[in-house]
Amino acid sequence: MASTPDPPVHRWRPTRARTRIIGWVLLLVLLALGVVTLVTWRLLIQATDHRMNEALRSEVDEFAGYTAAGINPRTGQPFRTVDEVIGEAIAYNVARPNEKFLGYVDGVYRTQSRQEPGTPAVLAADPAFAALVARVDVPRSGTYESPAAGEVHYLAIPVTLVGDPAGGVIVAAYLADAERASANTAAQLMLVVGGVTVLGAGAAAWLVAGRILRPLRDVAETARTITDTDLSRRIPDAEESDELGDLVRTVNAMLDRVESGVAAQRRFADDAGHELRTPITIVRGHLEVLDPNDPEDVRATVALVDDELGRMNRMVSDLLLLARSEQPSFLHVEPVDVASLTAEVVEKVEQLGDREWVLETAADVDARLDPQRITQAVVALADNACRHTGPGDRIAIGSQVTGGRLRFWVADSGAGVDSADRERIFERFARGPAARRSEGAGLGLSIVRAIAVAHGGQVLLDSVPGRGATFTVEIPAVEVR
Repeated sequence: MASTPDPPVHRWRPTRARTRIIGWVLLLVLLALGVVTLVTWRLLIQATDHRMNEALRSEVDEFAGYTAAGINPRTGQPFRTVDEVIGEAIAYNVARPNEKFLGYVDGVYRTQSRQEPGTPAVLAADPAFAALVARVDVPRSGTYESPAAGEVHYLAIPVTLVGDPAGGVIVAAYLADAERASANTAAQLMLVVGGVTVLGAGAAAWLVAGRILRPLRDVAETARTITDTDLSRRIPDAEESDELGDLVRTVNAMLDRVESGVAAQRRFADDAGHELRTPITIVRGHLEVLDPNDPEDVRATVALVDDELGRMNRMVSDLLLLARSEQPSFLHVEPVDVASLTAEVVEKVEQLGDREWVLETAADVDARLDPQRITQAVVALADNACRHTGPGDRIAIGSQVTGGRLRFWVADSGAGVDSADRERIFERFARGPAARRSEGAGLGLSIVRAIAVAHGGQVLLDSVPGRGATFTVEIPAVEVR
């Protein structure tokens, strides 16, 4: 039964990450808008209250200057009554918008400043306000909550005149709520503009969040397309130099390692299955025809099985080594005296066969490399040269630094390598011509190349058929300082 395909991913649909980003952005914008609006509104209210208080104090100074001489400036005659003083003072002062001047004589309302036609006399007709200010005997200031006008700031000043027993009061008042209306209007306008800004910020956050999260969507989509048979897909890299760009490159590098590891496992399984099938078939065939009653047949079969099992063991070990060569932990790099390492390798390979072993030259340098792997590679090359030469033939070994590259070589005087075989012999399970076939599995040169590649180098072959071959492991000369 065919599996149901995954539903398509619609980019326009909101994701949880995108929603959270937009939610946090809008929350921060709203918080900032609220704080700015509140602070601005409070500053405007404080400025308005300060202006009203300053205006009330200035009215006191104006009234004192107006009545100090006791002369009516309009007639040039002395004031005769308190009622006249109050009337002239209120007529003389021009009230600002939302400002009121009221006059009381013996606790009774007498007059107020001019106001626009149709404007109700909210304070003149308010008995509670009159009871508060009409009979003060010392200057009094404060606030009053008017049922019709809201909050009122006032300053009441008592008025007396020599020769007149009546007592008067002049009141300067500001309709504070009305005066603050401009501040409230500004705050409301800021909220309206802020609301439009929030909508714009939300739309911008939607677009920006989508662009920022695109690499993450690419990661998810790529992960959905990767299967155990196809690991070749990679996340598109926009070469961004930010955290998401680093994430994309890191995930792609991880996929490279996974693909390399899976490929190594597949090669190991394919190679092992291909090469181990033959010795297993040989062992099984001989065991099936074994005559248990024939001691000679039993000894011969046991010897053959032992030989085949040894060959299988070497083959599996070599395959495991090749598989590990593609892992980061394959090398253990350390500072190495190359001259001493070269001399030690020559001492080890002298026991491989009756050959004329020669140390041509040794690089007098300290370099960073894996001494065990390099030794393994050179020994493998020496063993290969030994198998393709005869007793007494010359095999030269050496090392040298040239052009920033460190070279280890093994040169023999054997039959050489045909040009058609130069690339093939480095492949797994490849062997030389039939006349030169050895008992090995054909993995030696593959291991040598894997060691060189792990060091960031390569294996070079210089050969003339009939005149020998020179195999060179060339790696970067990372010198120790």
